[in-house]
Amino acid sequence: MEDSNGAEIKAPPPVHRRPPRPRGGGFTPEGFVAALRRRLSSGAAVAARASFAADSGDESGPPEPSSSHRRRDSSGDTSSTGGPGDFTAFSFRAAAPVHRKAKESPLSSDAIFKQSHAGLFNLCIVVLVAVNGRLIIENLMKYGLLIRAGFWFNSTSLRDWPLLMCCLSLPAFPLGAFSVEQLAFRNVITDAVATCLHIILTTAEIVYPVLVILMCDSAVVSGFLLMFIACIVWLKLVSFAHTNHDIRQLTISGKKVDNAPSTADMDNLQAPTLGSLIYFMMAPTLCYQPSYPRTENVRKGWLIRQIILHLIFTGIQGFIIEQYINPIVVNSQHPLKGGLLNAVETVLRLSLPNVYLWLCMFYCFFHLWLNILAEILRFGDREFYKDWWNAKTIDEYWRKWNMPVHKWIVRHIYFPCMRSGISKEVAVFVSFFVSAVLHELVVAVPCRILKFWAFLGIMLQIPLITLTSCLKSKFRDTMAGNMIFWFFFCIYGQPMCVLLYYHDVMNRIGKTE
Repeated sequence: MEDSNGAEIKAPPPVHRRPPRPRGGGFTPEGFVAALRRRLSSGAAVAARASFAADSGDESGPPEPSSSHRRRDSSGDTSSTGGPGDFTAFSFRAAAPVHRKAKESPLSSDAIFKQSHAGLFNLCIVVLVAVNGRLIIENLMKYGLLIRAGFWFNSTSLRDWPLLMCCLSLPAFPLGAFSVEQLAFRNVITDAVATCLHIILTTAEIVYPVLVILMCDSAVVSGFLLMFIACIVWLKLVSFAHTNHDIRQLTISGKKVDNAPSTADMDNLQAPTLGSLIYFMMAPTLCYQPSYPRTENVRKGWLIRQIILHLIFTGIQGFIIEQYINPIVVNSQHPLKGGLLNAVETVLRLSLPNVYLWLCMFYCFFHLWLNILAEILRFGDREFYKDWWNAKTIDEYWRKWNMPVHKWIVRHIYFPCMRSGISKEVAVFVSFFVSAVLHELVVAVPCRILKFWAFLGIMLQIPLITLTSCLKSKFRDTMAGNMIFWFFFCIYGQPMCVLLYYHDVMNRIGKTE
């Protein structure tokens, strides 16, 4: 449209008027229903219903309005209703249904695992911090600061010099094993003679520190460290002898195998060298092979940070032992001689600092220390542990907790037993038996007592494996096995072993005095 001057005149926006209501008897239900349907089909009404569904927590509410409705609403077309914020829409009326479908409560058995529990997890952290903060304050008020400057080293530590000399002389046994292998690969001695010499060397390597500890009046911690190192060297010697014996069978004797080894496997079928032995004895692994995957360089900054963290967590372990565990243990009674309630109370009181100590030990040794060694030696395979904290069975825990020992047992005990025709159950029993003997040596020899507490603790894992495996097969998605693992290892098992060994050691010292 143009005016007299030729200028274009914009048409006024159309005025939308509500249609007149029928008068008197002109009202029909069919007309009301049709108008109501047109009103509910508008984009603004759909948006209003979606907003109402969100406010009322109804996740099954209507979808968002279509793009055409959104464009019409954004252009200012509010002919149907007063806009998305128009609370006169039907979705906001009392006649609109609130309960649209059958739904479970969030904590019901059918819906609990479909919900996010991040808020409850945060609550547990807050409660844990508050409870432990109170325990720290209570401990400081009751005992004061108990950590001593001479906790790790003092004047009485000088009497343990024979144990230090014993530890420094242990490398003679790997050199002896290397000499035996050199003679065997050159056909100077037979495989049978080499096997007998390795048995003598490995037996002498484990008996030698035992005799030194029993003959010297050394501290329990010093004896524990020596036996721990001696057991590591023994495991490495067994792997070195067993692996080279198998290499000789495959290369010299020409023994056939079911599947042909790959090119990378063939590169490892070599005679040992002095360099490969030295690297193996220092590397964070218990399984020997002539070559290992290596990293390109050493990350010096990362290595320094790990060393600092290792020192910090080592100090935290000493603080937990001196400030929390020692006062509880010293003021306790023998768990098998006192009352039942007293024993349960002591075990529960000791369980919390024991869990903290155990977790710090795991992080300090398996993560920090082994990664420090791997970084210095550029050792590539750093899978020292897996997610054992999520284990649903005791068997799964033992397969994930200590990967170097697990790989050693599978390679040198379990698989050889299976190849010999032994059943799986017997192979598992033999594996746990060897582990139980080593645990008993590491603990019993420094304490100078033979009570078989550590041995029984490991062997009792076998019925627990059966129990947790049955629970997992019966209740597929349950975490009952995980809770049993945490209870027996952290709440009951380890605190009970600490109390038993402490009071047995104190009784032995009291009798000698």
